[in-house]
Amino acid sequence: MKNLSRLLFVAVLLMSFSTTHGQDKNNPWAITIGVNAVDPYPVGEDAPQGDYFDEFFNVKDHWNIIPSLSTLSVSRYLSDGFTFTATGSFNRIDKFGTNLNPDGTEAGTNEVDDLTYYGVDGRVSYSFMNLINSKRIDPSLGVGGGYTWLDDIGAGTLNGSVGLTYWFSEKIGLNAQSTYKHAFEDYLPKHFQHSVGVTFKFGGTDTDGDGIYDQDDACPEEAGLEIFNGCPDSDNDGIQDSKDDCPNTAGLAEFNGCPDGDGDGVMDKDDKCPTVAGLKSLMGCPDADGDGVADGDDNCPNEAGPAANNGCPWPDTDGDGILDKDDKCPNEAGTAANNGCPEVKPTAEVMETLNSYARTILFDTGKASFKKETDQVLQAMVAIFKEYPKADFAIEGHTDSVGSKSMNQALSDRRANAVRDYLIANGISADRLTAKGYGEDSPIASNNTRAGRKENRRVEVKLKN
Repeated sequence: MKNLSRLLFVAVLLMSFSTTHGQDKNNPWAITIGVNAVDPYPVGEDAPQGDYFDEFFNVKDHWNIIPSLSTLSVSRYLSDGFTFTATGSFNRIDKFGTNLNPDGTEAGTNEVDDLTYYGVDGRVSYSFMNLINSKRIDPSLGVGGGYTWLDDIGAGTLNGSVGLTYWFSEKIGLNAQSTYKHAFEDYLPKHFQHSVGVTFKFGGTDTDGDGIYDQDDACPEEAGLEIFNGCPDSDNDGIQDSKDDCPNTAGLAEFNGCPDGDGDGVMDKDDKCPTVAGLKSLMGCPDADGDGVADGDDNCPNEAGPAANNGCPWPDTDGDGILDKDDKCPNEAGTAANNGCPEVKPTAEVMETLNSYARTILFDTGKASFKKETDQVLQAMVAIFKEYPKADFAIEGHTDSVGSKSMNQALSDRRANAVRDYLIANGISADRLTAKGYGEDSPIASNNTRAGRKENRRVEVKLKN
């Protein structure tokens, strides 16, 4: 038993070295070395043998064990959990069943002279490890046959086995096996053979040494990571090299592994300004004034302007709202209709517009002061007068016939001059304006109706020759 004790000690020591067993398809070969015990007693025969499984675990009285390594197995993984195993074993039989008293009671172990025992067996077994979803415990069932010699007599056997392996690591496990051997000849007794041993798996190929076997390695000649099926991620950005457009520089998944150092949404390799956040439309360069010209190309980076003027705004020297590039009179305020040049005289349409404003001027009743809501109308008139700086105008005031004629004449004068004064105060030259009241002498509607009198109370603007 000394060798058996050493074998078990080694098996327990190996338990500390790893955390998971290997896949049989990756390590298809295995060798198991261990000890075996032969038990010819509980196999359903007459004395000195007994009923099936009767005293099955009576090691002391019925198990034959020699104190040395006595079993060697070689296994080859087939597929889908099936493994073929060839086993050779030897033993010595000195316990063979039980002696009986005359009354049929047991009288003790039936001892025999040391009989040599040799067995050569083969079996196909099925592992239930995947079915129970275990990484260490590996139960199995097997069937097969072999040839067994007891001393010089041999016979074929039909075998059935149950086994359990506990995997300490990817390649090392402790195996226990119990096999029933049914002999085809009467001179070889039916018996059980039990064994325990250490199993070593081997044969897996890992060319690149990354811990992933070649048959599961998508990149078998290049060390990689398990999450990428053995393919590498050189820059450790979580994107395998084969799918990484920048495999040597850590980047982002949205850019297929390429970096965006300034975080502007433009990957560095396409970014003309990779260290400063910018706009996609300008290939990653900034545009501080938002004029569509990148700051590096903008002569006025903080003032919006067109690309045609290098990012600077076009000047408007005369302040007429028409840029110098489009102004035929850039140093003299003009109108858009006259390409930036001043109009000499307003057209009939302009005069009609001017008078449509003038007729809506509202005065306080019986006074020459303006109502508040008239200011917007007067400002519109000022704008038109400024468009024609070389034209002269006459401001005329009119009233209805209510009241005395002299009073109406005076009121119309005051109102005409009030309009002139407002225009002068708002930038229109006094030399260009005259004002005169016509009282009730020039009606444009009947004074016998309210509507007619309202029309007659008016201001008119005339163009002077």
